[in-house]
Amino acid sequence: MILFPAIDLKGGQCVRLLKGDMRAVTVFNDDPAAQAKSFAAAGFEWLHVVDLDGAVAGLSVNAPAVERILAAVALPIQLGGGIRSRRQVEEWLDRGVRRVILGTAALRDPELVKSACRAHPDRIVVGIDARHGKVAVEGWAKTSEMTAVELSLRFEDAGVAAIVFTDIERDGALAGVNVEATAALARRLETPVIASGGLASLDDIRALRRHERDGIAGVICGRALYDGRIEPKAALALAAERVSC
Repeated sequence: MILFPAIDLKGGQCVRLLKGDMRAVTVFNDDPAAQAKSFAAAGFEWLHVVDLDGAVAGLSVNAPAVERILAAVALPIQLGGGIRSRRQVEEWLDRGVRRVILGTAALRDPELVKSACRAHPDRIVVGIDARHGKVAVEGWAKTSEMTAVELSLRFEDAGVAAIVFTDIERDGALAGVNVEATAALARRLETPVIASGGLASLDDIRALRRHERDGIAGVICGRALYDGRIEPKAALALAAERVSC
């Protein structure tokens, strides 16, 4: 299982939100590039970067911070937040981002996702953020009537690299990952699923690992890493353990 440490960007700083509320902000580092270096030194093999301002504005507001992260580390980076056109996808892939995450665009413009997947196999991720099972978009400001399962199934044959499934009600709350909902989604799909929202302890990683065969391929680690509840070495060792039958 892959552990993805999260760098959420707001106003050029590395922050965490509580349940997606843009007003409930905790700043953990005013130098995102330094935070990226810290994660690399700890042994993580990927970074999950989100432009929170961009998700609301529909464009890459924190592009300078992302570029500094790209220059600071050699780790592969998956980037989301405000990327809603083919041009934006191409620009970020050209700048060195390994995978682009499409969230609002996946709901509003599914053909963009499919065409981007055709042009860039294994480099497009669909981000599905759900509130009470329904997909939320535009930085979680608006909730649609479509369920996470329905949206995921739209892209089963598109060649999406992964689905990032976030339970908004748990994000940043340290309430534990919604393992049941994540596993239920993964069982419906062939596409790998990355869990997000609420990771609070090593027990959450253990619980997710029991569902690897269902299709859960990774988990995003946020606030629990920043406040020391999860120690990177122990988490990485647990994620790398062989799962017994």
